[in-house]
Amino acid sequence: MPDAEDPEDERTTASDLEAVLATLAYLLTRTQQHERQTARAGITAARSDIYLLRALSEADGASRIGDLADRLMVKPSHVTRQIDRLQGQQLVERTRDATDRRARQVELTAEGRAVLDRLKQANITGLADALDGVPDPDVAATVHVLRHLVHRYVQRVRTTMCSEDGPLPCSRQTETSA
Repeated sequence: MPDAEDPEDERTTASDLEAVLATLAYLLTRTQQHERQTARAGITAARSDIYLLRALSEADGASRIGDLADRLMVKPSHVTRQIDRLQGQQLVERTRDATDRRARQVELTAEGRAVLDRLKQANITGLADALDGVPDPDVAATVHVLRHLVHRYVQRVRTTMCSEDGPLPCSRQTETSA
């Protein structure tokens, strides 16, 4: 029986997890699948645009572009380009920041929220089909472990970004949801 503290076992476990996560990421982010999902929702949005819509929906009200960039761990100029595309589709709107007249805030429009809800529902339906027959406690345990993994991984990415890029992308330690 292998020793629970054996570093070789940890590498094998991490290697197995990496393989499963890589396969899952591939299946969830295939271009054709993404294009089918967004077409059903009636939009043309890149996968990164969907993450931005999700970040906006999880925010408490409107968000500044810098806060969104920090949450998504990208540069503000990248978010600005995304906002331009999404505003052109009437999925988000820019408003003046009440506390800083120079700044703008962004929030989902009613159409943006509806589109995101349709995309989420399509994803949930697909996952529910894939999980058919898997006991609920197993799914709940998987969610718990993956949330922990995402939290730890985000911390590691932020630490790397801080050491490589300086203070811009790591100025605030915001949580990223799974």
